[in-house]
Amino acid sequence: MTNGKRSVWIIQQGVWDMPKESMPLAAGYLKAAALADERIRSEMDVRIFNFGGGDTLTVMAERMFSQGAPDILAFSVFGWNYRNFGALAEAFKQIRPDGWVVFGGTHVANQADRTFCQYPDVDIVVNGEGDFVFPEILRAFLGGCAIADLHQLPGISFRDANGTVHVTPAAARIEELDSIPSPFLSGAIPLTDNRGEFRYDVALIETNRGCPYRCAFCYWGGAVGQKVRVFSRDRLREELEIFGYHKVHTVVLCDANFGMWQGDLEFVEDVIRTREKFGFPRAIEGSWAKNKSKLFYDIVRLMKHQDMKSSFTLALQTLNDSALGQMHRRNMKLNDWEDLVRWLRKEGLDCYAELIWGAPGETPESFFRGYDELARHMTRIAVYPLLLLPNTEYSSEKQRFGFSTVRGDQDDFEYVLASNTMTIEQNLTMKKFILWARAMAEHLVFRHIWAPLRELAGLKQSEVIRDMMAWFESSPHPAAIRLAEVASFIRSRPSAVPEFLREIYSEPALDDLFTSWWRESIESRLPSHQARFLSEVFRYDCLTRPIYDSPGPATARTGEMAVVEIDEEKYFCHSGLEFSYDIPAILRAFYRAGVWDIAECPTVLSIYSKTGFHQYYGNHEEGIYFAGQPMDEILVSGTLARSSSAHSRQTSGDGERTAIIQERRQSFRDGSSARTDITDG
Repeated sequence: MTNGKRSVWIIQQGVWDMPKESMPLAAGYLKAAALADERIRSEMDVRIFNFGGGDTLTVMAERMFSQGAPDILAFSVFGWNYRNFGALAEAFKQIRPDGWVVFGGTHVANQADRTFCQYPDVDIVVNGEGDFVFPEILRAFLGGCAIADLHQLPGISFRDANGTVHVTPAAARIEELDSIPSPFLSGAIPLTDNRGEFRYDVALIETNRGCPYRCAFCYWGGAVGQKVRVFSRDRLREELEIFGYHKVHTVVLCDANFGMWQGDLEFVEDVIRTREKFGFPRAIEGSWAKNKSKLFYDIVRLMKHQDMKSSFTLALQTLNDSALGQMHRRNMKLNDWEDLVRWLRKEGLDCYAELIWGAPGETPESFFRGYDELARHMTRIAVYPLLLLPNTEYSSEKQRFGFSTVRGDQDDFEYVLASNTMTIEQNLTMKKFILWARAMAEHLVFRHIWAPLRELAGLKQSEVIRDMMAWFESSPHPAAIRLAEVASFIRSRPSAVPEFLREIYSEPALDDLFTSWWRESIESRLPSHQARFLSEVFRYDCLTRPIYDSPGPATARTGEMAVVEIDEEKYFCHSGLEFSYDIPAILRAFYRAGVWDIAECPTVLSIYSKTGFHQYYGNHEEGIYFAGQPMDEILVSGTLARSSSAHSRQTSGDGERTAIIQERRQSFRDGSSARTDITDG
């Protein structure tokens, strides 16, 4: 007991090992819903422990159980933490044999037979939405109910005294989402660290739940093919106020299809009003609707007009018709998405695409065709290797699709080895390409070279990336050998991209390596009349790469730069950079009009790069805001942001600000990791 109360701990662990914490939204919902019950609030102490992907089992066990052991230990389970949490359940039962262990989350929902068999110390598995099921479990515990007698509780699986597994009827879906207490407005989740700064990499928020589609690879919390339910506008406005007060730069939506519903436009309007008051948020990220309607264009125009940043996603998954048919998807017509990308480019808006590798019907040849076709229109392409997730059609009908799979050694994901159109050998080669492609193009190690090399030198994006891979694998340079070995070793891990990026950015010889690759492998393939210009684009790309400013002594790159403040944010300034061409102007003209107006024009530039990239390097949605820019590009957004901040100072007094310091909320996205425990009562 704690202070005479029974104790309940909710445990979450993110997937990646990163400096910034990942907001534990699912755990926050559970805590908020539990504490809304008067009896639970008066008789139970409910805490959240938020761990990061780099925290080992020993670290987690010591940090938790050094504070004793709770009466109920609940876990928010995903594929990356399933095994860790099973081991922690075993450790817990050694300390508290009579304690209850509850597993919930998409990875264990409807998987009780397997979960109980592998981890007999787990007592209850929650199937589906747990917001109101969890308080029911706590009330049953307080009422003296035995685990074997939980037949009246909906939406759970448990075992009786004989070990027989019982599955109770599914709990009804929550139609009135506002009936779920807000983790932010209720104060269930602390928002600031010990320095008073926002503690998470991004703020996560749901505006609705559900997805009308039935993709064969997706589960989406069990709400696929479901009516979409929404949170009220008033509630979302209050939550945004909290984010604005705490100077949250980016709000990430945990919705399946942002830009599909009228409420999405209203949400953007409210984010803009919040920024007018506080100067923040300045960016909205999320999973954009698969097919773009007039409403999508209205939202984008509004965000463009108000300079609200976002990365607009084209979630195609594949351009192969056979693979699309088998996964029950239908993309926008080719001409439609090409027109959309051109329009976004013309408006000066960033966009990226998503593809899946390994879907039945896809081959390496068809994938590269689709990848390079897509790269003609957008060079930021996120490629995800297919994993078989529980409760999906791919998982339940493995034999029909010809899947051969293996479980991860450090997680419980079902990794695809082969399918009816892909061999194991092909898969391994493609996974290595995916790792390099995501690091170099999607995560902005290079941003600008891809289009000029394609348009002016005839080099396809996949060709350039594979050339880079081959150079690193054959180079005698010790750093190149090390990076190639790291890539080969980690290519199949869920956390491979952040791990690889950390190795890349922390390599002191990185600029020398890239320069050697360019000179030895690329320059000889450039048209003579464009070689000088293309090499200057390459140099500009290197100089505008986000700066990995890891804590500690200044690096050779940061030591020569001044730090300036623009609109309450700090930037490294690299000044006096001489070019024979006005590279930024030439690139802008191409992106907006599709023409190359290349003329020598001696130019001296200063490049400004936001500080703090070492905390966000593994987050491609946030990483784009740290790429270097000339001052004229900074000023486009800075002017509006400064006027918003001034307005905020005029309209928000200390009393009003104090009134909205409550705590906030989280979502089902799980990105970067957390290193601190959240143990507030």
